[in-house]
Amino acid sequence: MSWTVLGLVRASHPEPTAAVTTVAGLLALGVGHSPGGVAVVALTIAASQFTVGWTNDLLDVDRDATVGRTDKPLATGAVGRRTVAVAAVLAAVATVAVALTTNPAAALWATVGLVSALLYDWPLKSTPVSVLPYAVSFGALPAFVVLALPGAPAPPLWLVAAAALLGAGAHFANVLPDLADDARTGVRGLPHRLGPAGSRAAAVGLLLAATVTLVLGPPGPPSGVGLAAVAAAVIIPTLAWYAGRAGDRAGVRPVTAFRAVMLVALIDVVLLVTSGRLI
Repeated sequence: MSWTVLGLVRASHPEPTAAVTTVAGLLALGVGHSPGGVAVVALTIAASQFTVGWTNDLLDVDRDATVGRTDKPLATGAVGRRTVAVAAVLAAVATVAVALTTNPAAALWATVGLVSALLYDWPLKSTPVSVLPYAVSFGALPAFVVLALPGAPAPPLWLVAAAALLGAGAHFANVLPDLADDARTGVRGLPHRLGPAGSRAAAVGLLLAATVTLVLGPPGPPSGVGLAAVAAAVIIPTLAWYAGRAGDRAGVRPVTAFRAVMLVALIDVVLLVTSGRLI
């Protein structure tokens, strides 16, 4: 049993799941949710992330086995396909059920985000529009968080746009470690067509655009802290870019780019929460 639970956790993509759930919780705190509301938001997003992670590994199990991915529990047999499939279905149901405890409009956007992410898993991962589900799902996240407030206020367009840009950047960064393995198994999404250098450039540019939107979008002049966040959005991914290039030359999986995206996302959300300029 303990090995099955550990395998499920590892197959859920725990690092991005924890990062996105943390960002959602901080955002919920910043827009004024009660502690109970923050918990509902975090549970909804966590369940959604579990669904997407498990579905992704379930669909990719044969590809992962082909390229010898020892970090994938399904590919190594550490957890069964049926177990992961049942867990993914239960997590999807939980996503919608928990979101519905807020209001129908918020639940709709939580569902849009989930469905869009699942469409990335299949069939859009291997198409030129592979970035689209990331943009839609990340943009849907703040829409859900704001709409889940009492009275269902409309989310600011700048906040949704910034999240969509961040999601698009995350796509390019997230795929970087898998470019070589994907090429061996026929995956040809947009990052694969741009290549490592183009994907890193896209990730840095989109992340910078997201941060600038977050800093300039709210009413009032940008703060010094906000401008510092813009600088961080340039410096951190650029350092990750060079680390990734070194990893390419050494044959090491370049995971630093995605971690840079998550770090800047956390910085951006903390900035917004502490500045009181969210809505």
